[in-house]
Amino acid sequence: MHSGQHYDAHTPEMRAYRSEVKKKLHMLNVTEYHTDKMQEIIRSLCPNSAPDLYLEPPFYCDYGEGIIAGEGVFVNFGAVILDGGTVTIGKKTLIAPGVHIYTAEHPLDADERDEWEGCRPVKIGERCWIGGHSTICPGVTIGDRCVIGAGAVVANDIPDDSLAVGVPARVIRKLNRKK
Repeated sequence: MHSGQHYDAHTPEMRAYRSEVKKKLHMLNVTEYHTDKMQEIIRSLCPNSAPDLYLEPPFYCDYGEGIIAGEGVFVNFGAVILDGGTVTIGKKTLIAPGVHIYTAEHPLDADERDEWEGCRPVKIGERCWIGGHSTICPGVTIGDRCVIGAGAVVANDIPDDSLAVGVPARVIRKLNRKK
């Protein structure tokens, strides 16, 4: 799954795996804010992330271990990260409320869809700001220092230092140019 190969998400092993993750998510989503216990749960849920990753509850994901967040990453409440594939989030990136990040993809053919699903990794660069209720689709790479406008649907790669908005998201100007 994490390697990008097709898989069956409905096997007893996969259901048991997600069940354990849901227990951790429940604990995160009901634990008192800004406590050592909350950070302990985040580290357990996302062991491949920097120890200061902050997930504002409620937070939802498929597995947690597919999330690789750098130092200083802040994910605001209501975020959903479907991390069957790897989701890499660069340091000091801010993710606004209600953002959805998807790696899962399903075949268009109904017979194939009954048999398997796949994942494509998502990469978000350093020092980005992902606006509220944005959706980032499977396989997308967002460069460093980008701003994604609220409500955008990012279906294609976004180059470094770009402001991207809309459905589908498109770059409307370059950012961070030295004068």
